[in-house]
Amino acid sequence: MVYTIGIDLGGTKIATAVVDENGDVIAHLEVPTHAKEGPQAVLDRMAETAKRVAQAVPSIQPMAVGVGAPGPLNPKRGIVFGPPNLPGWDHVNLVDELQQRLGLHVVIDNDANAATLAEATLGAGRGYHNLVYITVSTGIGGGVMLDGKVRQGEFGCAAEIGHHIVDINGPLCHCGNRGCLETFASGTAIERTALERMGEPLNASRVALLAREKNVIAQQILDDVYRYLGAGLVNVINLFDPAVIIIGGGVAQIGRPMFEALQQVVNNNHFRSSVGENVQVVPAQLGTKAGVIGAALLPR
Repeated sequence: MVYTIGIDLGGTKIATAVVDENGDVIAHLEVPTHAKEGPQAVLDRMAETAKRVAQAVPSIQPMAVGVGAPGPLNPKRGIVFGPPNLPGWDHVNLVDELQQRLGLHVVIDNDANAATLAEATLGAGRGYHNLVYITVSTGIGGGVMLDGKVRQGEFGCAAEIGHHIVDINGPLCHCGNRGCLETFASGTAIERTALERMGEPLNASRVALLAREKNVIAQQILDDVYRYLGAGLVNVINLFDPAVIIIGGGVAQIGRPMFEALQQVVNNNHFRSSVGENVQVVPAQLGTKAGVIGAALLPR
């Protein structure tokens, strides 16, 4: 049996797991990132957490470590280039740093790519060779699998779906551009719009609850989100021709109303609909562990 360690590095927490060759989580541990302490302290914490989770199963010897980290990053060089939620991480060679601390082979990829790999291998994407995974949470991320392989692009920046520009004159995004999809359809966007229209920064679940209670403004907020996100899905379909689009993340917990609305936008607008071939939009299956499971699959 082959075992690997997966690390899902986030701005608020580090999730670590030992995963066997079947994708089953054998041991799991989460600790706060404390990102403000800087990269060296966080790297120390990542290494210590990896050692602790491996020690929880003393009968096994992990073969390698996979890390899903926020972008921008270059997986081929192992370098992280200053993610907004990791202060001080400017040109940090995460792979070299962790290999020195752990003495194991380390592989890195974008956290959304790691989750894509997990859903494609063990979740809602099983059996498909061409798919798109999108996470809609605080921001919007994504990954693309074509011909059975998650695509990274030349510099590891492929499938930055949240930064598709849907309105060139739209709100300023943290990336520096205007009108990115995540400025209209992310959890952060929902809270901002709720504050503007309802006087309170309500999260997606609260807005969805009010919409179910027939609150007109709440329903309008969600309708706008579905319209922009649906347009983003149509663009993705026309670019990559996937068999299925998988959506995860906190905003996806809205559930059936969201998926029905997105499916309708997709059915009515994408290029393939002209020949009667619709793309299914489905919820992710692995939940919050998709990232750490996918990270553990990276070295295989």
